[in-house]
Amino acid sequence: MTSVIAATAAFIEEKFQAEGSGHDWPHIRRVWHVARALGADTPGTDLEVAELAALLHDIADWKFHGGDYEAGPRAARAWLLSQQVPEATVARVEQVIREVSFKGLGVETPVSSPEAAVVQDADRLDAIGAIGVARAFAYGGHKGRPMHDPSTPPVSHADFEQYKQSTAPTLNHFYEKLLHLKDRLHTPAGRHLAARRHQFMEEFVAQFLAEWDSTDVG
Repeated sequence: MTSVIAATAAFIEEKFQAEGSGHDWPHIRRVWHVARALGADTPGTDLEVAELAALLHDIADWKFHGGDYEAGPRAARAWLLSQQVPEATVARVEQVIREVSFKGLGVETPVSSPEAAVVQDADRLDAIGAIGVARAFAYGGHKGRPMHDPSTPPVSHADFEQYKQSTAPTLNHFYEKLLHLKDRLHTPAGRHLAARRHQFMEEFVAQFLAEWDSTDVG
């Protein structure tokens, strides 16, 4: 299976090297490495399943495939079968990918396995902190959204469909998702990392708003 992980990493690196929305190869590589570290510290984790799922979690993200939530699992399945991965492993990787994404502040996103817990945590850790801030604005720019619009208040999306349809300014994303992630992690190591990254985001948002309103001018 080690050779399949290496082949998958090479395949994804080539596919996402020039991606510009923040869902690029460096993001996927970080999620892979962090998931592997969290998995090594989480009893019962099948590291091969976790690593494959981390590498393939954005292979066909619903955000870029018309909201089709099954696009990712399908694409992952096709790749893994082309590598002669056993069906039982393919099905487990598919399920992890289904459970990774945030679906709205008002929507629970439970996990059904240690592998899903560590991959979901790793993906969410990359959405917060300095990298998370940069990725949020990269995605907002990619989608042509304004950085901030005080006349558009944040929304607590009640369901996944409402969340998928959001076109809110980027700063709203902090209130609608990013600032809530630290309390939704599963692993002790993930929560420890999240605390420091969360503090950075809080400080960033405060500074952003002070500069936006020019209240930081002496």
